[in-house]
Amino acid sequence: MINGIKKAYPNYLKILAGKQKPRFQINKEKGLLNKKIKQVEKIIAECELCERKCRVNRFKATGFCGVDINWKIFGAHTHWGEEPELIPSATLFMAGCNMRCVYCQNAPGSVTPNHGTEWTEKEGAKWIENMWDRGCKNVNFVGGEPTPYLYNILKCLKLCKADIPVVWNSNSYYSEKTANILKGIVDIYLLDFRYFNDKCASKYSFTEDYVNTVKRNFLTASKDSELLIRILVMPSHIDCCAKSIVKWIKENLNKWSRVNILGQYYPAWHAFNYKEMNRRLYNDEYNDVFNYAKSIGLKNLVR
Repeated sequence: MINGIKKAYPNYLKILAGKQKPRFQINKEKGLLNKKIKQVEKIIAECELCERKCRVNRFKATGFCGVDINWKIFGAHTHWGEEPELIPSATLFMAGCNMRCVYCQNAPGSVTPNHGTEWTEKEGAKWIENMWDRGCKNVNFVGGEPTPYLYNILKCLKLCKADIPVVWNSNSYYSEKTANILKGIVDIYLLDFRYFNDKCASKYSFTEDYVNTVKRNFLTASKDSELLIRILVMPSHIDCCAKSIVKWIKENLNKWSRVNILGQYYPAWHAFNYKEMNRRLYNDEYNDVFNYAKSIGLKNLVR
Protein backbone atom coordinates (compact mmCIF):
# COMPACT_ATOMS: atom_id res chain seq x y z
CA MET A 1 0.00 0.00 0.00
CA ILE A 2 2.86 2.39 0.82
CA ASN A 3 4.25 2.07 -2.71
CA GLY A 4 0.78 2.71 -4.16
CA ILE A 5 0.34 5.86 -2.06
CA LYS A 6 3.73 7.16 -3.20
CA LYS A 7 2.77 6.58 -6.82
CA ALA A 8 -0.66 8.22 -6.41
CA TYR A 9 0.26 11.28 -4.34
CA PRO A 10 3.88 12.43 -4.71
CA ASN A 11 2.95 16.13 -4.44
CA TYR A 12 0.54 15.62 -1.55
CA LEU A 13 3.29 13.84 0.38
CA LYS A 14 5.72 16.70 -0.36
CA ILE A 15 3.23 19.19 1.10
CA LEU A 16 2.85 17.08 4.24
CA ALA A 17 6.64 16.91 4.54
CA GLY A 18 6.93 20.71 4.24
CA LYS A 19 8.84 20.46 0.97
CA GLN A 20 6.14 22.10 -1.13
CA LYS A 21 3.27 24.54 -0.61
CA PRO A 22 -0.35 23.61 -1.32
CA ARG A 23 -1.53 24.80 -4.70
CA PHE A 24 -3.98 27.37 -3.39
CA GLN A 25 -1.20 29.14 -1.49
CA ILE A 26 1.02 29.20 -4.58
CA ASN A 27 -1.79 30.67 -6.67
CA LYS A 28 -2.73 33.11 -3.93
CA GLU A 29 0.79 34.54 -4.07
CA LYS A 30 0.50 34.88 -7.85
CA GLY A 31 -2.82 36.70 -7.59
CA LEU A 32 -4.66 33.91 -9.41
CA LEU A 33 -6.91 33.02 -6.48
CA ASN A 34 -8.38 36.54 -6.52
CA LYS A 35 -9.09 36.16 -10.23
CA LYS A 36 -10.85 32.86 -9.65
CA ILE A 37 -13.04 34.39 -6.93
CA LYS A 38 -14.12 37.12 -9.36
CA GLN A 39 -14.86 34.50 -12.02
CA VAL A 40 -17.06 32.51 -9.64
CA GLU A 41 -18.85 35.70 -8.59
CA LYS A 42 -19.87 36.21 -12.22
CA ILE A 43 -20.87 32.58 -12.66
CA ILE A 44 -23.22 32.47 -9.68
CA ALA A 45 -25.04 35.59 -10.88
CA GLU A 46 -26.39 33.19 -13.53
CA CYS A 47 -25.38 29.97 -11.89
CA GLU A 48 -23.67 27.25 -13.89
CA LEU A 49 -21.45 25.79 -11.19
CA CYS A 50 -22.94 22.32 -11.62
CA GLU A 51 -24.10 20.44 -14.66
CA ARG A 52 -27.75 21.32 -13.99
CA LYS A 53 -26.99 24.91 -15.03
CA CYS A 54 -30.06 26.39 -13.34
CA ARG A 55 -28.85 29.87 -14.38
CA VAL A 56 -30.50 31.56 -11.39
CA ASN A 57 -28.97 34.63 -9.78
CA ARG A 58 -27.79 33.12 -6.51
CA PHE A 59 -27.44 36.58 -4.96
CA LYS A 60 -31.24 36.82 -5.14
CA ALA A 61 -32.65 33.30 -5.52
CA THR A 62 -31.80 29.60 -5.35
CA GLY A 63 -31.82 26.79 -7.87
CA PHE A 64 -32.13 23.02 -7.52
CA CYS A 65 -29.52 22.78 -4.74
CA GLY A 66 -31.31 25.38 -2.58
CA VAL A 67 -28.03 27.15 -1.81
CA ASP A 68 -27.79 30.95 -1.78
CA ILE A 69 -24.51 32.83 -1.18
CA ASN A 70 -24.30 32.01 2.53
CA TRP A 71 -22.06 29.16 3.66
CA LYS A 72 -24.07 26.48 5.51
CA ILE A 73 -22.17 23.76 7.39
CA PHE A 74 -23.90 20.75 8.97
CA GLY A 75 -20.75 19.07 10.25
CA ALA A 76 -17.16 20.11 11.04
CA HIS A 77 -14.78 17.70 12.72
CA THR A 78 -11.71 15.54 12.49
CA HIS A 79 -12.67 12.56 10.32
CA TRP A 80 -11.06 9.15 10.88
CA GLY A 81 -13.25 7.23 8.43
CA GLU A 82 -11.58 8.31 5.20
CA GLU A 83 -8.88 6.48 3.24
CA PRO A 84 -5.73 5.80 5.34
CA GLU A 85 -3.58 8.33 3.49
CA LEU A 86 -6.06 11.11 4.30
CA ILE A 87 -6.62 10.65 8.03
CA PRO A 88 -6.88 12.53 10.24
CA SER A 89 -8.84 14.79 7.89
CA ALA A 90 -10.34 18.19 8.76
CA THR A 91 -13.75 17.66 7.22
CA LEU A 92 -16.33 20.33 6.43
CA PHE A 93 -19.79 18.97 5.53
CA MET A 94 -21.78 21.45 3.48
CA ALA A 95 -25.58 21.44 3.59
CA GLY A 96 -27.03 21.29 0.09
CA CYS A 97 -26.51 19.13 -2.96
CA ASN A 98 -27.00 19.19 -6.73
CA MET A 99 -28.03 15.52 -6.78
CA ARG A 100 -30.84 13.68 -4.99
CA CYS A 101 -29.57 10.15 -4.42
CA VAL A 102 -32.53 8.22 -3.04
CA TYR A 103 -30.21 6.19 -0.78
CA CYS A 104 -28.23 9.18 0.63
CA GLN A 105 -26.77 8.24 4.01
CA ASN A 106 -26.32 11.86 5.12
CA ALA A 107 -29.81 13.09 4.21
CA PRO A 108 -31.69 15.20 5.03
CA GLY A 109 -28.87 17.41 6.33
CA SER A 110 -26.82 16.87 3.20
CA VAL A 111 -29.53 18.14 0.87
CA THR A 112 -31.18 20.82 3.01
CA PRO A 113 -29.23 24.07 3.41
CA ASN A 114 -31.42 25.19 6.31
CA HIS A 115 -30.15 22.19 8.32
CA GLY A 116 -26.70 23.78 8.33
CA THR A 117 -25.21 26.51 10.50
CA GLU A 118 -24.10 29.67 8.73
CA TRP A 119 -20.34 30.24 8.75
CA THR A 120 -18.35 33.22 7.57
CA GLU A 121 -15.32 32.63 5.40
CA LYS A 122 -13.16 34.06 8.20
CA GLU A 123 -14.56 31.53 10.66
CA GLY A 124 -13.83 28.75 8.17
CA ALA A 125 -10.25 29.91 7.68
CA LYS A 126 -9.61 30.05 11.43
CA TRP A 127 -11.13 26.58 11.88
CA ILE A 128 -8.91 25.14 9.14
CA GLU A 129 -5.80 26.74 10.64
CA ASN A 130 -6.68 25.29 14.04
CA MET A 131 -7.22 21.81 12.61
CA TRP A 132 -3.89 21.98 10.77
CA ASP A 133 -2.18 22.95 14.01
CA ARG A 134 -3.84 19.97 15.70
CA GLY A 135 -2.35 17.53 13.19
CA CYS A 136 -4.96 17.09 10.46
CA LYS A 137 -3.39 16.19 7.12
CA ASN A 138 -5.80 18.09 4.87
CA VAL A 139 -8.96 20.15 4.65
CA ASN A 140 -11.68 18.03 3.14
CA PHE A 141 -14.55 19.92 1.46
CA VAL A 142 -17.52 17.56 1.22
CA GLY A 143 -21.30 17.62 1.52
CA GLY A 144 -23.87 17.29 0.53
CA GLU A 145 -21.75 18.69 -2.24
CA PRO A 146 -19.06 21.40 -2.18
CA THR A 147 -19.78 22.63 -5.73
CA PRO A 148 -22.59 25.09 -4.82
CA TYR A 149 -20.29 26.60 -2.20
CA LEU A 150 -17.27 27.14 -4.43
CA TYR A 151 -17.52 30.92 -3.96
CA ASN A 152 -17.35 30.59 -0.16
CA ILE A 153 -14.60 27.99 -0.28
CA LEU A 154 -12.32 30.13 -2.41
CA LYS A 155 -12.90 33.20 -0.23
CA CYS A 156 -12.11 31.07 2.81
CA LEU A 157 -8.87 29.79 1.26
CA LYS A 158 -7.87 33.36 0.46
CA LEU A 159 -7.98 34.09 4.21
CA CYS A 160 -6.39 30.81 5.29
CA LYS A 161 -2.74 30.98 6.39
CA ALA A 162 -2.20 27.24 6.86
CA ASP A 163 -0.11 25.33 4.32
CA ILE A 164 -2.71 22.57 4.30
CA PRO A 165 -3.52 20.34 1.30
CA VAL A 166 -7.01 20.77 -0.20
CA VAL A 167 -9.21 17.74 -0.85
CA TRP A 168 -12.16 18.29 -3.20
CA ASN A 169 -14.59 15.55 -2.10
CA SER A 170 -17.31 15.64 -4.75
CA ASN A 171 -20.06 13.70 -6.47
CA SER A 172 -18.34 14.76 -9.74
CA TYR A 173 -21.50 16.30 -11.20
CA TYR A 174 -20.03 19.76 -11.71
CA SER A 175 -19.71 21.91 -14.82
CA GLU A 176 -16.70 22.57 -17.05
CA LYS A 177 -16.64 26.10 -15.66
CA THR A 178 -16.18 24.74 -12.14
CA ALA A 179 -13.55 22.25 -13.35
CA ASN A 180 -11.55 25.15 -14.80
CA ILE A 181 -11.86 27.18 -11.59
CA LEU A 182 -10.59 24.23 -9.56
CA LYS A 183 -7.39 23.95 -11.59
CA GLY A 184 -4.45 25.01 -9.48
CA ILE A 185 -6.46 24.92 -6.24
CA VAL A 186 -7.04 21.23 -5.47
CA ASP A 187 -4.27 18.93 -4.23
CA ILE A 188 -6.37 15.74 -4.25
CA TYR A 189 -9.60 15.24 -6.16
CA LEU A 190 -11.64 12.70 -4.19
CA LEU A 191 -14.34 11.94 -6.74
CA ASP A 192 -17.34 9.62 -6.76
CA PHE A 193 -18.21 7.54 -9.81
CA ARG A 194 -21.61 5.99 -9.09
CA TYR A 195 -23.17 4.99 -12.41
CA PHE A 196 -22.17 3.98 -15.90
CA ASN A 197 -25.72 4.05 -17.17
CA ASP A 198 -27.67 7.30 -17.48
CA LYS A 199 -30.97 5.55 -16.86
CA CYS A 200 -29.71 4.36 -13.49
CA ALA A 201 -28.36 7.82 -12.65
CA SER A 202 -31.63 9.47 -13.60
CA LYS A 203 -33.77 7.03 -11.64
CA TYR A 204 -31.78 7.04 -8.41
CA SER A 205 -30.06 10.46 -8.39
CA PHE A 206 -32.30 12.59 -10.67
CA THR A 207 -29.51 13.66 -13.02
CA GLU A 208 -29.21 14.07 -16.79
CA ASP A 209 -26.15 13.20 -18.86
CA TYR A 210 -24.42 11.91 -15.74
CA VAL A 211 -21.97 9.52 -17.39
CA ASN A 212 -20.48 11.95 -19.92
CA THR A 213 -20.25 14.67 -17.26
CA VAL A 214 -18.39 12.47 -14.81
CA LYS A 215 -16.07 11.02 -17.45
CA ARG A 216 -15.13 14.54 -18.53
CA ASN A 217 -14.47 15.67 -14.97
CA PHE A 218 -12.36 12.62 -14.15
CA LEU A 219 -10.18 13.15 -17.20
CA THR A 220 -9.76 16.86 -16.39
CA ALA A 221 -8.98 16.16 -12.74
CA SER A 222 -6.43 13.48 -13.59
CA LYS A 223 -4.52 15.94 -15.76
CA ASP A 224 -4.71 18.75 -13.22
CA SER A 225 -3.72 17.11 -9.94
CA GLU A 226 -3.75 13.90 -7.91
CA LEU A 227 -6.84 11.72 -7.86
CA LEU A 228 -8.63 9.31 -5.54
CA ILE A 229 -11.64 7.49 -6.99
CA ARG A 230 -14.56 6.12 -5.02
CA ILE A 231 -16.98 3.59 -6.46
CA LEU A 232 -20.00 2.82 -4.30
CA VAL A 233 -21.13 -0.67 -5.29
CA MET A 234 -24.92 -0.75 -5.21
CA PRO A 235 -27.18 -3.81 -5.18
CA SER A 236 -28.22 -5.03 -8.61
CA HIS A 237 -25.87 -2.56 -10.33
CA ILE A 238 -22.81 -4.75 -10.72
CA ASP A 239 -22.48 -5.12 -14.48
CA CYS A 240 -24.35 -2.03 -15.69
CA CYS A 241 -22.43 0.31 -13.41
CA ALA A 242 -19.69 -0.84 -11.02
CA LYS A 243 -17.71 -3.21 -13.28
CA SER A 244 -18.18 -0.93 -16.27
CA ILE A 245 -16.73 1.98 -14.25
CA VAL A 246 -13.74 -0.15 -13.26
CA LYS A 247 -13.13 -1.07 -16.89
CA TRP A 248 -13.31 2.59 -17.98
CA ILE A 249 -10.78 3.59 -15.31
CA LYS A 250 -8.33 0.96 -16.52
CA GLU A 251 -8.75 2.01 -20.16
CA ASN A 252 -8.81 5.80 -19.70
CA LEU A 253 -6.73 6.59 -16.63
CA ASN A 254 -4.00 4.17 -15.58
CA LYS A 255 -3.42 0.96 -13.63
CA TRP A 256 -1.97 2.91 -10.67
CA SER A 257 -5.09 5.03 -10.22
CA ARG A 258 -5.98 5.00 -6.52
CA VAL A 259 -9.42 3.36 -6.36
CA ASN A 260 -11.62 2.69 -3.34
CA ILE A 261 -14.34 0.16 -4.14
CA LEU A 262 -16.88 0.69 -1.37
CA GLY A 263 -19.11 -2.05 -0.02
CA GLN A 264 -20.84 0.09 2.60
CA TYR A 265 -24.15 0.59 0.80
CA TYR A 266 -27.26 0.27 2.92
CA PRO A 267 -30.83 1.38 2.16
CA ALA A 268 -31.02 4.85 3.70
CA TRP A 269 -33.40 7.78 3.23
CA HIS A 270 -35.90 6.98 0.41
CA ALA A 271 -34.34 3.71 -0.79
CA PHE A 272 -37.28 1.79 0.67
CA ASN A 273 -39.35 3.09 -2.25
CA TYR A 274 -37.21 1.06 -4.67
CA LYS A 275 -37.42 -2.69 -4.17
CA GLU A 276 -34.12 -3.41 -5.92
CA MET A 277 -32.31 -0.86 -3.72
CA ASN A 278 -34.03 -1.68 -0.44
CA ARG A 279 -31.41 -4.14 0.82
CA ARG A 280 -27.78 -4.27 1.82
CA LEU A 281 -25.11 -5.22 -0.68
CA TYR A 282 -24.31 -8.94 -0.79
CA ASN A 283 -20.70 -9.93 -0.09
CA ASP A 284 -20.64 -11.84 -3.37
CA GLU A 285 -21.59 -8.67 -5.26
CA TYR A 286 -18.79 -6.67 -3.67
CA ASN A 287 -16.22 -9.42 -4.18
CA ASP A 288 -17.24 -9.75 -7.82
CA VAL A 289 -16.39 -6.09 -8.47
CA PHE A 290 -13.21 -6.07 -6.39
CA ASN A 291 -11.86 -9.26 -7.96
CA TYR A 292 -12.73 -7.99 -11.41
CA ALA A 293 -10.72 -4.82 -10.75
CA LYS A 294 -7.72 -6.92 -9.76
CA SER A 295 -8.15 -9.26 -12.71
CA ILE A 296 -7.96 -6.46 -15.31
CA GLY A 297 -4.82 -5.07 -13.76
CA LEU A 298 -5.71 -2.21 -11.41
CA LYS A 299 -2.78 -2.08 -9.00
CA ASN A 300 -3.72 0.55 -6.43
CA LEU A 301 -6.92 -0.54 -4.73
CA VAL A 302 -7.78 0.62 -1.20
CA ARG A 303 -8.24 -2.43 0.98
